[in-house]
Amino acid sequence: MVIHELIASPGTVHWGYYDAALAPILTVASGDRLQVHTESGFMDAMEKVRSRVSKELLAIIETCVKGAGGHMLIGPVAVEGARPGDVLEVRFIDARPRYDWGVNVFRPLRGGLPEDFPYHHSVVVEIDDAAGTADWGAGVKVPLDPFFGNFGVAPPPAMGQVASAPPGFWGGNLDNKELGPGATVYFPVFNEGAMFSIGDGHGCQGDGESCTSALETALSGTVELRLRKDMKLTHPRAETGTHHILMGFDPLIDNAAKMALRETIDFLGEARGMSRDDAYTLCSLAVDLHVTQIVNGVKGVHAMLPKAVLA
Repeated sequence: MVIHELIASPGTVHWGYYDAALAPILTVASGDRLQVHTESGFMDAMEKVRSRVSKELLAIIETCVKGAGGHMLIGPVAVEGARPGDVLEVRFIDARPRYDWGVNVFRPLRGGLPEDFPYHHSVVVEIDDAAGTADWGAGVKVPLDPFFGNFGVAPPPAMGQVASAPPGFWGGNLDNKELGPGATVYFPVFNEGAMFSIGDGHGCQGDGESCTSALETALSGTVELRLRKDMKLTHPRAETGTHHILMGFDPLIDNAAKMALRETIDFLGEARGMSRDDAYTLCSLAVDLHVTQIVNGVKGVHAMLPKAVLA
């Protein structure tokens, strides 16, 4: 196993999009690890934090061409031997804040309550990594639970450049707080090399990501990339030490929930040979549906299936 260090800079970042046409910045072997040091754009609060950001972030803003989304993604990284139809396994090893502050924002016409908050608002939140908290002010301290909100593989070439904002079958802006250190995520591969990218550090986030953003901050973290030729998928799946996680995405939250349920039923059929009737019933008894986020245009619901149920 080789550990490759990647620092966000104009030479390692693509800003606001995924695209199969992008050349890889690095090629790794299956089983290698990436130690990534990401940046977040902070564009909504740049005047408040300009004196505290890195020179690399300022260089990215000044020189990189921004796509339709806002996420600064390190990559793409190619995995040797990956072909369309394979699966890329991504193991999250660790994640920690790079800065002692983060930003939370909401914007007009965005978020879960756009009619109630039709204006722009941003707040800088101090991070105490040693204490494991974010100081919201007024005596409110929120526990840190860092994870990367946006990661995935390159979408099929026919899709061209895809904005980084919505999640989809290639991954993207999943914003799923369950997918932190200890989690493993599986992606279908659509291009040679798989072409993995990662960014969008979150210091913490509630399910729903209600106002538009999490505690947006720069993270350092480690992921391990493994090529799986023994699996076939059409959509991402994940697992932690305690749960299988099946995901649904759709502009309508009801349809996202239906997709998450159908993914769970399919998984139970594949993993345990259950009939669809039995799997549907088990979902009602043991599976928790969580609202991943309601703010990315394409909404997310993830189904949490306890591994203990299948033990």
